[in-house]
Amino acid sequence: MLDVQSDRLQSYINSSEKQKALYKRTLFIVSISQIFGGAGLAAGVTVGALLAQQMLGTDAFAGLPSALFTLGSAGAALFVGRLSQRYGRRTGLAAGFIIGGLGAIGVIISAIINSIVLLFISLLIYGAGSATNLQARYAGTDLANNKQRAKAISITMVFTTFGAVAGPNLVNVMGDFAVSIGVPSLAGPFILAAAAYILAGAALFVMLRPDPLVMARSIEAANQKSKDKHELATTENRENKRGVIVGATIMVLTQIVMVAIMTMTPVHMRHHGHGLGAVGLVIGFHIGAMYLPSLLTGILVDKLGRAVMGIASGITLLLAGLISAFAPGDSMVLLIIALCLLGLGWNFGLISGTALIVDSTETSTRAKTQGTVDVLIALSGAAGGALSGMVVAGSSYPTLSLVGGIMSLLLIPVVIWVRGGKK
Repeated sequence: MLDVQSDRLQSYINSSEKQKALYKRTLFIVSISQIFGGAGLAAGVTVGALLAQQMLGTDAFAGLPSALFTLGSAGAALFVGRLSQRYGRRTGLAAGFIIGGLGAIGVIISAIINSIVLLFISLLIYGAGSATNLQARYAGTDLANNKQRAKAISITMVFTTFGAVAGPNLVNVMGDFAVSIGVPSLAGPFILAAAAYILAGAALFVMLRPDPLVMARSIEAANQKSKDKHELATTENRENKRGVIVGATIMVLTQIVMVAIMTMTPVHMRHHGHGLGAVGLVIGFHIGAMYLPSLLTGILVDKLGRAVMGIASGITLLLAGLISAFAPGDSMVLLIIALCLLGLGWNFGLISGTALIVDSTETSTRAKTQGTVDVLIALSGAAGGALSGMVVAGSSYPTLSLVGGIMSLLLIPVVIWVRGGKK
């Protein structure tokens, strides 16, 4: 059995055509899983804050669901990254999605029995799906060369759009379905999330063979046999460290700003008389802007460079914050524009930052490093979600939006620093 697997690996190592075919197949499989993953992710984003508001009876802690499932995703990111490093992407990603689906089931049960404690625990577990959905973007890059990486990331993210946009727009449908089976309406989208995450995990576990990370590691080991490993390490080590730091910083800042503003937008809208359908529409546009422009973004990141698109991310998030801050609360059009810009700025930052991380790591440590970086991203999202409710309760939604927009400008000096290191 081991000889058969070894011969199969060797056949890919010896054939560039088979490598290209596996790269395309891997992208396709990961993209299919992202459709389900996007739908699962959208449930918590759309109604998580509203469910907590309803069960707790106050706005002050409405940001807690976002904080909890992003905090849960931090632990899951580390778990999925290390599991992937040891056993391959297939095992790590499948486990993460299935755990996220179990968390969604827990949220449904907590709503039925009205248990705040179970809700909070379940949201932490549900966060595993979010972390896995984010880490799946790396699987498409394992077999890509440095001129394909941003495009590979973008292709998987485009497919996330289909599920992510459908999810919020099925809020009313899933709410009605939930009521028909004796479940509170706000728990309805989590029924969709449970099914979607478990299907995503099953698809990856069954179809992601051969494993792209295992294959990339084998190809890299074969290619380095003819190289001076000591020289390679000394010439790349400093660039790798700088690239990882800057890529992580770009993604952390964009995550804080995006999560903070996005989390409180549904609550802000409900205070101004918008219905659940309108909330779902705005969040649907937002999530569409997070993922749908990805293919174009990937091309721009590969052609214009990671640094240029990092700066574009900061400027776009600033515009989103300004429009959110000064738009009348009853203006659906301006809220949609603001949330679309918020999603687009996040998209620019995630793809450019992810490409920097992949550029700066080797297959021997890549998944572990990526998991660690995603922990920072998740923790930053948790902080943004938790603080957003407190800022709005203590001040206002416009204040939150304005602070977030101004924070995004920190991306510019960070990017200038990485460009200064390339002489």
